[in-house]
Amino acid sequence: MKRRQFLTNTVLLGTGIPLGVTSTMMTSCSSSKEESTVAKTYTSEELGMFSFVDVAPDGKPLKAALVGCGDRGTGAATQFLKAGPNVSIVALADVLQDRMERCRKVLKDKFNNDVPDANCFLGFDAYQKVLAIKDVDVVLLCTPTHFRPEQFKAAVEAGKNIFMEKPCAVDPTGIRTVIAASKMATSKGLTVITGTQRRHRRDYWEAFVQVKNGMIGDIVSSSAHWDQGAWWNKPKRPEWSDMEYCIRNWFNIKWLSGDHLLDQAVHNIDIVTWFMGERPVRAVGFGGRAQRLTGDIFDFFSVDYYYNNNKRMLATARQIDGCEGNVSEQVFGTKGIAQLNDRGEIKLVDYNGNTLWEYDYENKPVKNPYDQEHIHLVESIRLGKKINQAEALAYSTQVAILGREAAYTGKAITWDEIMASSLRYGPEKYEMGALPFYKEGQAPVPGKAPDA
Repeated sequence: MKRRQFLTNTVLLGTGIPLGVTSTMMTSCSSSKEESTVAKTYTSEELGMFSFVDVAPDGKPLKAALVGCGDRGTGAATQFLKAGPNVSIVALADVLQDRMERCRKVLKDKFNNDVPDANCFLGFDAYQKVLAIKDVDVVLLCTPTHFRPEQFKAAVEAGKNIFMEKPCAVDPTGIRTVIAASKMATSKGLTVITGTQRRHRRDYWEAFVQVKNGMIGDIVSSSAHWDQGAWWNKPKRPEWSDMEYCIRNWFNIKWLSGDHLLDQAVHNIDIVTWFMGERPVRAVGFGGRAQRLTGDIFDFFSVDYYYNNNKRMLATARQIDGCEGNVSEQVFGTKGIAQLNDRGEIKLVDYNGNTLWEYDYENKPVKNPYDQEHIHLVESIRLGKKINQAEALAYSTQVAILGREAAYTGKAITWDEIMASSLRYGPEKYEMGALPFYKEGQAPVPGKAPDA
């Protein structure tokens, strides 16, 4: 889609779609003035806190198919196999033979999990073939992000329980697909666990309970940061077509990853969206490309999000060596600040620096959240406690997309505009070969349409 068409070429949505948050976070209006002045105190159970067991319970065998056999997919498969007893990986799907064979070897060598040749499928339609296997109970969706909306939709239609990596789409078109499919998953009683692993950490959950119960007062603003050094890249080889190169170097490719404000900083944006429980009204941002060696994405972003009642969020993302690092979230209330990170330092403080609450790491160790999310997956299925995190992930991803497009264009963009936009990245047809639309190294130029 041409950049100058972004704000005018939209798909009209008859009504606004509400932010996907846990329903127990919302309370109905009180019929009495006296009741309306009494703050609701939530229990952990009312807010939907997980059990945080070390191992999922035993039960009927669960057979899983892995879609996307790269490093993250292989990691997810191993974490699923460690989640509890009587689980196995029975089918694989990818577009690259070498990635599939490497994944098969890891599963065989480390877990004695042998995936038969008959259940290993190559090609852009390989995911459809694993979904057609009737005794597959669970699908792990771990491809580059661009492909996830259609694969998620197909998995829901096939009636499979799902683990879906973050983020869930690279554009508003994909987000709407995920939201619609998520509602279908709920109606079918399917479990959907997503790769927003901070939501599977007990320290984050206990901090969330304290914030919801008013320890830092009313939330007024927040910040979200994923600032780190340069990430991985793969230079193009002569024998690779454009499509193969993009897939092998997908993180650095805009149409596949959605840029690192999505792929990495969505974790932090998701936490702020979760704690605040509301969506931004508009965003203004900036960013650029300074040192990245391959691909067509930015090196840095800074986005101001504006909410109702003058609330704000600042989100930053940077991947440049030699710069200050910061991976954290802060939620500011009228009485104090929730200081959040995955380094084991979560606490709530007042504005004089006094500690209001801190997580007890000594007596309640935090399990690796990459392992914990798969324990929650298996536990949810076996205990019949259905969990569907897809819609929450869709809205957090859309917040990141809003910020990315504000930075790409240099324009203020509203939530309604991004929700209604027909913007879509990537080819219409998937096949190995040339990609005329892709131009190596040509990142968006704020204030200037790329087709001008």
